[in-house]
Amino acid sequence: MTEGKRQRQVAGVIQEEMNDIFRRLGLNMINGGMVSISSVKVTPDLLEARIYLSLFKIEDQEAAMKKIEAKAWEIKKELSERVKHQLRRIPVLHYFKDDTLDQVFKMEEIFKQINEEKNTQDSTE
Repeated sequence: MTEGKRQRQVAGVIQEEMNDIFRRLGLNMINGGMVSISSVKVTPDLLEARIYLSLFKIEDQEAAMKKIEAKAWEIKKELSERVKHQLRRIPVLHYFKDDTLDQVFKMEEIFKQINEEKNTQDSTE
């Protein structure tokens, strides 16, 4: 199912505001690692928002997610203050770990191994 124009607009507004809120609350840097909002997906009824977080160089990612969940009420309150004139209802926020960056690194490692094996086979022939 494709996203509607209003869904994309609301998701864009939420993502922009959430990035600023995370910076202000100090949630963009946790345990020496960086947290960024990679994307926001909003349901067609605009009542739920899925916020995908990219966790870069954070050792204990579960603890980082728990810290963000612990501040969920404060984040939603801040968001509602910022977008109250743009949205009738503030969507319910759900946080998910975005692991696409991890998958990219794994794929790069696999390609490196393939190239190394290919080079060693070529040199032995």
